[in-house]
Amino acid sequence: MLIKNANKIVLKLGSATVIDGKGVFKKKWVTSLIKDIKKYGKGKNFVIVSSGAIALGQKYLNGKKRKIKLEMSQAIAAVGQIHLAGEFQKLFNKYKIKTGQILISPDDTEQRRRAINVRRTFDNLFKLKAIPVVNENDSTATSEIKYGDNDRLAARVAQIIGADILILFSDVDGLYDKSKGKKIVREVTSINEKIISMIDNKKNKFGSGGIATKLDAAKICMNSGSHMFIANGNVNNPISNMIKNKKYTHFLPKISTLDARKKWIIGSLNYNGTIYIDNGAARALSNGKSLLAAGITNINGNFKKGENVIILDQNNNQLARGLSSFSSTEIDKIKGKQSKEIESILGYLSKTEVIHKDDMVLL
Repeated sequence: MLIKNANKIVLKLGSATVIDGKGVFKKKWVTSLIKDIKKYGKGKNFVIVSSGAIALGQKYLNGKKRKIKLEMSQAIAAVGQIHLAGEFQKLFNKYKIKTGQILISPDDTEQRRRAINVRRTFDNLFKLKAIPVVNENDSTATSEIKYGDNDRLAARVAQIIGADILILFSDVDGLYDKSKGKKIVREVTSINEKIISMIDNKKNKFGSGGIATKLDAAKICMNSGSHMFIANGNVNNPISNMIKNKKYTHFLPKISTLDARKKWIIGSLNYNGTIYIDNGAARALSNGKSLLAAGITNINGNFKKGENVIILDQNNNQLARGLSSFSSTEIDKIKGKQSKEIESILGYLSKTEVIHKDDMVLL
């Protein structure tokens, strides 16, 4: 299997994988995972993205309510994070493996400069021979700026650090093809309508994601060159189990020569606006050219300079994704105009490309 030749491996552990129905940390299961890491991990760098902080916090605080308001869940997460990191540290210490905790907010991955800083932190932890234990920074996140699930967070981490493999350990063996009696789909090369039709979005009482979020994670991995697997986390020694029994769904990466910057652009979780262009501009983009103001027919959304936007043609087909060199207000003034007119329209000197080809990824 690919694990043998992989250098960086991200393991995402769902809430139900590490926390039992009573809100107790599954020490036996995590110990079996550590044994797998010891078995397969020589010369490799592992990252663990683990859910379960809120569940542990509820248990510690004797909380019984499952539905809690955002501001209360933030406080509970603050309590649970300490316990989650502590439980991992105690178990890994028994096997002489160091761990470090990283709490990530969406701004840490969606802003390029901060994403580079996040990567440096991971690289330095690898140099220290420590396994990063990652979670979303739930204690400060708001509903407007949340990943909402650790599947997409894990995929974004995999993309940023250049991981070879992401394994999502869940409560299922993989993606089921319901038309074939719940047969597991072994390989996926494209997230098409057939794959999307297989979505079953049932969630457990602690988890925040379903199969849909896993497909979102797969898109990020496939576009950034990482292999992704969905495998069962309800069995001991989960890595050994998926290798021995060959029970998993494997999402294969697309052949990509994109540099790190463009992988980051295409892996962004959200976009801030939409730019509509004419047929001439669409042809120019397909030929590797930058987007100029003259080819823009309309815009939608309110975005700032440097933010991620989607480019659509006249038939509403998504053509590209990129970082805008102008704000939406500026583009509204210069759309359809020649580049030489921009300075006189805006009243100051600026770039001639609305989105430079180096800041754009064709879809």
